Amino acid sequence: MGGQRETGTGLGPFDRGVYALFSRHADSSTHDSDRRRYRAAGLSTNFDVYIARVYGLAWLTGASLTLTTVLLLLLLPAQAGDALFRFLAGGIPLLNQANVPSVSRLTLAAVLGIGVGSLGRWCVIQGGSLYLNRLIAIRRADIERTLPGAVRYMRVLASGTNNQQEMVERVAEQKAYGATADAFRTALNKGALTGSFDEGLSMVARDTPSRNLLSPFLLKFKEHAAQGRDSLEGYLKMEGRLLGQRQERVHQRAGGYLELVAELFVVLLVFPALAILIMTVASVLSPGLSESVATPLGEFTFRTLFVYAGVAFVLLVGAGAALTVESLRPTDHATPEYDRPETVSGILKTAKTNPASAAVVFLPPATGFTMLLWVLGYGPVNVILLGYAAYGIPVGVVASRRAARDDAKDREIRDFVHAVSGHVSLGRPFPDAVQRVAREVNLGPLQRDVETLAFNLSLTTGVDKTDDVRAVALNRFVDRVGTPLASQTVGLVVGALEAGSNTENVFETLETEIGRLYHQRKALRSRLMVYVAVGWTTALLVVGIIVAVNMTVLDGFSQLSGVAESTGGMSLDPEAVDPDRDQARFYLIAQATVIACGWFAGTASRGVYDALLHSGILVVITYVIFTGLGVA
Repeated sequence: MGGQRETGTGLGPFDRGVYALFSRHADSSTHDSDRRRYRAAGLSTNFDVYIARVYGLAWLTGASLTLTTVLLLLLLPAQAGDALFRFLAGGIPLLNQANVPSVSRLTLAAVLGIGVGSLGRWCVIQGGSLYLNRLIAIRRADIERTLPGAVRYMRVLASGTNNQQEMVERVAEQKAYGATADAFRTALNKGALTGSFDEGLSMVARDTPSRNLLSPFLLKFKEHAAQGRDSLEGYLKMEGRLLGQRQERVHQRAGGYLELVAELFVVLLVFPALAILIMTVASVLSPGLSESVATPLGEFTFRTLFVYAGVAFVLLVGAGAALTVESLRPTDHATPEYDRPETVSGILKTAKTNPASAAVVFLPPATGFTMLLWVLGYGPVNVILLGYAAYGIPVGVVASRRAARDDAKDREIRDFVHAVSGHVSLGRPFPDAVQRVAREVNLGPLQRDVETLAFNLSLTTGVDKTDDVRAVALNRFVDRVGTPLASQTVGLVVGALEAGSNTENVFETLETEIGRLYHQRKALRSRLMVYVAVGWTTALLVVGIIVAVNMTVLDGFSQLSGVAESTGGMSLDPEAVDPDRDQARFYLIAQATVIACGWFAGTASRGVYDALLHSGILVVITYVIFTGLGVA
């Protein structure tokens, strides 16, 4: 993939231009390491085109930065520009010597512009290498996540066939195996190009970013497959167990990191609120904190700037903590991604059950509610906050209801698999086993899906005459259930049965796999609920502290400042404390804190939609508390 050179055909105008100018850099020894990274990154474009794009973007960035810097320096106001250029002329080596003629403003601007542009060009080129490293890290993590399940699936396939190419094809067809399935597809494609499947496996083992897992697995898989079914099945059984144990250790380490993130999150969120409280109190004794400072947006006091900086800091901490929690969540237990229908009618029809549809449907009503608040005379801060809550809470409620329904289906699908496995172990055919379970077992929210599966299995032809009835029926069943657990388990039965694997062996393995995944999900949910409690506790703690200060300390210092002004015997700033002004600032930092806590708690709970729900509810609670007590 990285060794062939593009001819320039089939490329867009930009690609053709940069290819003609910069493709020679791909052969430079400077990019030998990038070539190795490129093979591991798995990009679809040619390496020469990628390098040409990087250099083209680098030169555009450098030229833009140079031109922008020169124009900005030349267009500066005369006073500011002269001061800046005197500083540069006095600080740059050689130019600051007395015997060197004075340098014009244009020359200094050009030198500085070229320096900034060159730095920008260098950063873009280095960014091209960093981008490859990032892609490699993502692929490696995805392979390490999905390889254990793929190996267990291959063990089931090995009971029906010892054709290694057929087994790899079955895994490559499964979307649930992510980057591992992509690597297997690459091996098949390379094998087809070279005429040797073993050569394709060797090439993928050489180029894969997972040097410690996938690479040795592919080489040993090829070796054991050549020794026969028993050797291959024994190796896959042992390797699946070892990879599962390694994955469990990775999950435990991620849990330890999450505890550290939660502790750091609490400290970073409580600190800005307490710092603003301390600064407000200190401003009574230090009038300098109330002095104004000029900014591009106007004049603000130091205290005001500190409050706005605290708000921005808190929101960044909340967003960063939420992203960290999502990244530390085991990817095979990641929050589901909901697909939005393409038609307007489909979006409206699924708005009550699909959060992605609800996110679109509830946007116009939330916008209308926000405009109504503005017309009624609410302040800008409350208009934004209550409008956010009006949008986030309904969308979050839909997501919460969908998650509860999916959880109920996952509980029942485990019982369904156990029941079917019991009938299959007694020697009954798979369709007959499903029909018996549909008649005899009450599966709650899964009942209609199981009845539909039983009916589809009873048909003699599929949608297409070449389709296997069982495969079509099981695929439809997985689509109707629509939960990640269903696609990770029942969806894999199709390939195993088509490969000729023993049905009893397939369901025995499936029963073990679905039990393992379900209990892991349940344990993960229990652990993450602790961090939901941490987010809510932190939010309510900050709100309680700020309310207490508003109701007691501010009035006391306001009275003390008044006494100082009337007696003239105390060195206190009488304008340092303004209850109305400071209450509004405390309210702002409190709302920013609860939004950040809601993002953290919601992401720990179920993901981005729950983050909207938790933060929206906390915003409303904070609004009610502050306005009800008259401190906002």
